[in-house]
Amino acid sequence: MIEVEQEQNQKIKVLLIGEPDVSLAELEGLCKTAGYEILRKVNLNRIEQNPVYGIGKGKADELSALAKELGADAIVFDFELSPRKQRNWEKLTKLAVFDRQEVILRIFADRAQTKEAVLQVNLARLEYSLPRLAHMYGDMARQRGGNYGSKGSGETQLELDQRQVRDKIAFLKKELKQVVKDRQTQRKRRSKTPCPTVAIIGYTNAGKSTLLNALTGAEVFVEDKLFATLDPTTRKLKLQNNSSILLTDTVGFISNLPHSLVDAFKSTLEEAATADLQLLVLDSSDPHVMEQYETVIKVLGEIDADSTKRLIVLNKTDATNPIEFMQNRLDELFPDAIKISAKNKSGFEDLLNKVQDALLGPVCIFGLPHKRHDLVKEIRAHGILINEIWQEDFIQIAARIGTQEGGKLIALLKPYLLS
Repeated sequence: MIEVEQEQNQKIKVLLIGEPDVSLAELEGLCKTAGYEILRKVNLNRIEQNPVYGIGKGKADELSALAKELGADAIVFDFELSPRKQRNWEKLTKLAVFDRQEVILRIFADRAQTKEAVLQVNLARLEYSLPRLAHMYGDMARQRGGNYGSKGSGETQLELDQRQVRDKIAFLKKELKQVVKDRQTQRKRRSKTPCPTVAIIGYTNAGKSTLLNALTGAEVFVEDKLFATLDPTTRKLKLQNNSSILLTDTVGFISNLPHSLVDAFKSTLEEAATADLQLLVLDSSDPHVMEQYETVIKVLGEIDADSTKRLIVLNKTDATNPIEFMQNRLDELFPDAIKISAKNKSGFEDLLNKVQDALLGPVCIFGLPHKRHDLVKEIRAHGILINEIWQEDFIQIAARIGTQEGGKLIALLKPYLLS
């Protein structure tokens, strides 16, 4: 694998190559996030079952010449390259050649902050590089000497490096296992507190961190780039009548997310599976919003988080494309969606009301006989008491009874339900 060095204040210049009839907009966004300069985007006419390049030799030569003509430092493919094809392309072009997966790994490596994220990224990068080590050596038969009983008398440099990488992978998995165990312990502690949990999920750059900041006053890093957030952040949000919820911002999803990263970040993504409610945030101004929605649903299925109660939130309504067809299409597909602008803090009242309805149940009005005033205490303990008015013949109560513990209470209150 050829490594391309990036000089200070000088961007790596890349040529992007994609499959037939597939938009390269997302790969372009990934490359810009990684700090690359895009020279040109090229979609192939067809993909061939060619073991050397994946396309015909003539087309490969044409693209190689184009890269040299443009002065490219690297070629980036929007689809996965096998280690063999990657090496063949690098021999042909004398340039660094890598795929979408490598770009994502580089972004993650640059943005990881917490110990868990760093471990996860390092593990994913090592697992990605292991089958590619064979292509980093010109002489595969180089031998390394060694003492008896250490490396083996005939161990090649490649075999030595592969063993070192495997040892490092095993060490990282052990370290990550302990970090995951600590996270699960923290999660159990949170579950003991009577505070519902809400996970903010969605495609990368949909505005999840902006929403968390706007609702809670948190100071989560926000940037108009893909994968601005890798580490989950949890903040408490006070609702009406002194009730509270825990809001967690999670790593963004993306189409064709490498399985190594899905596996590595599984413990982080589990926040979406263990939450009481998911807020699935969509960028309503993005023309590819439906494809992004389908990607999120697919990944949720892969991590067994697709059965959790969920609200659809259409964000960035302040920047929504004014095309009437797009608006009508979103309304048709998501008739119950909550429309907001996290940037302008509009639509928040409706959002918080829907969150309370989903977690705590709708507001119900009860007329309790004076002799059953004991039920008021039960409502305070297992629900949300909104209003209490003592009338001449009964006690008028407005309350939300939505917790699991409130199941029996609902049965007791049902005869006194007014609305």
